Amino acid sequence: MEESLEIVNHIYKDSEMAISTLTKLINTLEKKDNKIKDTIEDILKGYERYFKESKKILNKNNCKKEKNSIVSKVMANMGIDKEVKDDNSDSAISDMLIKGISMGSIDLEKKLRKYKDKEIDDKVLELANDFKDFSDNIIEKLKVYL
Repeated sequence: MEESLEIVNHIYKDSEMAISTLTKLINTLEKKDNKIKDTIEDILKGYERYFKESKKILNKNNCKKEKNSIVSKVMANMGIDKEVKDDNSDSAISDMLIKGISMGSIDLEKKLRKYKDKEIDDKVLELANDFKDFSDNIIEKLKVYL
């Protein structure tokens, strides 16, 4: 079960960071005329759903929730500010989001492969595969803006 909870914690932590950075990005783009804003809002809602679902599983199992450090959140927010200041085109924002989402997806894939011979709870495996599919679908939606 420890491996299952590590996977859920990854989804929790990844979703938490996504919520934080996407909220920052939405606020940064608030007064700008970007077509990508509605897509970002939809992505945010998806991450909020996975955050709540992973949190529920961790709470049910009395598992400590791993959170992103304040430093990593500040660095991510500074990165968003810099990227949007340098180029706030939909293409540049899409590129930035695709890179970030890909990193999280790759990390999840590594965890799943690491534990492929272990007994992973079916619900956790389903959640992880859904989350991975969600990430892949987001990337495809964002490619339209490239």
